[in-house]
Amino acid sequence: MGKTIAEKIFDAHKVESPEEGIFVLNLDRVFCHEITTPIAINDLVSRGKDRVFDPEKIKAVIDHVTPAKDSKTAEQGKIMRDWAARQGIKDFFDIGQNGVCHAIFPEKGFVRPGYTVIMGDSHTCTHGAFGAFAAGVGTTDLEVGILKGVCSFKTPESIRINVSGSLKQGVYAKDVILYIIGKIGVNGATNKVIEFTGPVIDRFSMEERMTICNMAVEAGGTCGICTPDMTTVNYLWKFIEDDFDSKEAALKDYSQWASDSDAHYSDVIELDVTDLEPVATFGYKPDQIKTIAEMEKTPVDQIYIGSCTNGRIEDLRVAAEVLRGKKVSPNVRAVLSPATPDIYKEALKEGLIEIFMDAGVCLTNPTCGACLGMSNGVLADGEVCASTTNRNFNGRMGKGGTVHLMSPASAAATAINGYITNSALYKG
Repeated sequence: MGKTIAEKIFDAHKVESPEEGIFVLNLDRVFCHEITTPIAINDLVSRGKDRVFDPEKIKAVIDHVTPAKDSKTAEQGKIMRDWAARQGIKDFFDIGQNGVCHAIFPEKGFVRPGYTVIMGDSHTCTHGAFGAFAAGVGTTDLEVGILKGVCSFKTPESIRINVSGSLKQGVYAKDVILYIIGKIGVNGATNKVIEFTGPVIDRFSMEERMTICNMAVEAGGTCGICTPDMTTVNYLWKFIEDDFDSKEAALKDYSQWASDSDAHYSDVIELDVTDLEPVATFGYKPDQIKTIAEMEKTPVDQIYIGSCTNGRIEDLRVAAEVLRGKKVSPNVRAVLSPATPDIYKEALKEGLIEIFMDAGVCLTNPTCGACLGMSNGVLADGEVCASTTNRNFNGRMGKGGTVHLMSPASAAATAINGYITNSALYKG
């Protein structure tokens, strides 16, 4: 019987199988940020194990509270900064060079097809867009990864979601993944790999694939994953051109990380998105989905555009297209955080920053802060936010706050009107 992408990656990285159904895997990358990693660092230091398995394979960033907002967050940053210096970790992105982890690490070319990646962050699944196995882990697994370069996982079961049809104008990857989660539920892929396939996924850019894979965890998935193709090669080419004679040679090599035609899946789900409309969440679970039209006129207090889900340049272009020549409603406030410095610079070069500022949008530095209610856009009790982030849990963006997840186009249109509404880009 054939194998899935995940099974092939596991076979290629297996160190041992200490018991049936458990794989210990070699790691190609261990990613670190300042919220979860300092706990692991301090524990390793206390046990006399202040070392790393390979400083070249560890990448670190300060991205959740940046710059520090108080002494506690300053201490977290200091622990990371001192550790990176002690261990010779050259790919450490400090204040001024830092960005949202799941945006800046792919942007730097750190993820490749067939890689194994862990991080102490649930949205590590984003990197599966490159045909990698990428999973968020707890502190103990992160410590072992930092120290030994290995991590244990259960034998991977995969769900295949085949997305067919053609998206209407003004419907985006964010709408697709929210629709998928609404269909299968927040427990629909628990402890499984979601393999996204089909003509719609094939047509998606790498940025759109990252949006899709980013939210696999919201359906319980360990990892979201896409088959590497020429789109993947083109995105990575400036990082890999010395490794291959041509793009075709790279594609041939990366094609080993495609599922076999007779691979076994625990479930295969067929979804036609031809009639899909822009959607948003309601309530406090990511699978609580309604169309934007059904939520029309729902009032909000804040609009947030950014995050590891929708803070990339394609997202900013769409939001700017909606906001061009318009003003943010006086009844709301709008906050935008480009996910990396390079995205910020490109947005400035293209004139997008001027569009946002003319519209009355507050521009912040790259940060995860608002997404989890830590900084740069926290909600007050009872406030409502239309957000391009990935979680709408109760109080996620601030105690007592409510979050409606949606695409950048819908968020920008909501900013103009002061209530949830479809963007003018949507042609139903």
